[in-house]
Amino acid sequence: MDLLNPLDAIFLAFESREHPMHVGGLQLFEPPADAGPDFARDLFADMVAAGEVRTRFRRRPSRMLGGFSSLTWSHADSVDLDYHLRRCALPTPGGMADLLDLTERLHGTLLDRHRPLWEGRLIEGLDDGRFAVYIKMHHALIDGVSAMRLMQRTLTDDPFDTRVRVPWGAPPVPRDGDAQNPWQQLRKALPRMLRSAGSIAEPLRGALDGRLTMPMTAPKTILNTSIGGARRIAVRSWPTERINAIRYATGATVNDVVLAMSAAALRSYLLEHRALPDDPLIAMVPVNIRSIAEADTAEGNMVAACLANLATHLDDPLARLRSISASMRETKQVFTQLPKLEAMALSALLMTPLGVSLLPGFEALPRMPFNLVISNVPGPRKPVYMRGARLDANYPLSIPFESQAMNITLATNGDNLDFGLVGCRRSVPDLDRFPDLLEAGLTELERATA
Repeated sequence: MDLLNPLDAIFLAFESREHPMHVGGLQLFEPPADAGPDFARDLFADMVAAGEVRTRFRRRPSRMLGGFSSLTWSHADSVDLDYHLRRCALPTPGGMADLLDLTERLHGTLLDRHRPLWEGRLIEGLDDGRFAVYIKMHHALIDGVSAMRLMQRTLTDDPFDTRVRVPWGAPPVPRDGDAQNPWQQLRKALPRMLRSAGSIAEPLRGALDGRLTMPMTAPKTILNTSIGGARRIAVRSWPTERINAIRYATGATVNDVVLAMSAAALRSYLLEHRALPDDPLIAMVPVNIRSIAEADTAEGNMVAACLANLATHLDDPLARLRSISASMRETKQVFTQLPKLEAMALSALLMTPLGVSLLPGFEALPRMPFNLVISNVPGPRKPVYMRGARLDANYPLSIPFESQAMNITLATNGDNLDFGLVGCRRSVPDLDRFPDLLEAGLTELERATA
């Protein structure tokens, strides 16, 4: 049995029917020019035939004391690929609306804890000739950066490579022979952390001095309400060159521009619903803290939780971008002062109020730990293929939390940024409007920097 790290255990503990805790991805592929009508069927047969299933894809929660989840993984001796991987088709005419409707239903369904915590679908029937692959994995198994790196290892930049690689069959990257699990690292580091408590105290002093955006300072909005398990999904892609043009003109980072786009869309959305608060919205921005050596070997979650002021109270788009840039710069400076485990400890401290919102009677708190999560995941920088089919779009789909009814996640895909928006179906009205509002926010920034 393998121990879960503390953050992974939390993802399992917080899961319920109203709060599915899996992350997913919707990938759209353009078949090669010479593909026949049975291309997708043959591809699916090859995927199922890749019967070797690696350790991560055999994991399921172990049970103790009559059914309570423990802090360890057990491993399935065999994996029923006919259950975990299925082929399906959209009803005619098979447009994007049909694909998203199916994906919403798949993404809102809990994974079976008696089986390894992942599922996949190969989806045919799109009217433009493309096919889709949807895969979801429990967040206790993987975070966004690890998931994206694993996906990239199944693809190739060679359009003539006909081998089929599957995530569950990807061989593990060799680890350092002295690598330790997170509990061992924490046990060894705890005395050092206690001796050097000032390493966290100093950034906290900076937070209290106003350099770090703190939890429980976000205003409550219509997005910060109790959620159900059903999901709405919206997707859209933007050329990276448009974001880069604003970055070069302002000195901001790509992530700053993405946050400014999102802030503009949130501001417009809340204005449309007559619900824009006077105080600025706060976003939690996960930042990868893996070293280069750990990029392909460390499992589970390894991120710092940066809180960004989105300056939604400001009408001027450039002033809003400058405020966001300053907030992210100061937050990153605080975290870069800390060794990795101390950064994770500070993140846990900043995230603690989120768990309070799950307790009865606390969901109506007047202030929120933050308003939503906005995450930017690095993806492939050049065209990639699966058995000659080009990856056309790669939409990451993440988790709305209790009192955090919408999530915005994006991924690099060649010359594009692919956005996946996931919201509670009951609590987030008009989510399909949000991509248009993101486009308006980007256009607003382009005009301001022209």
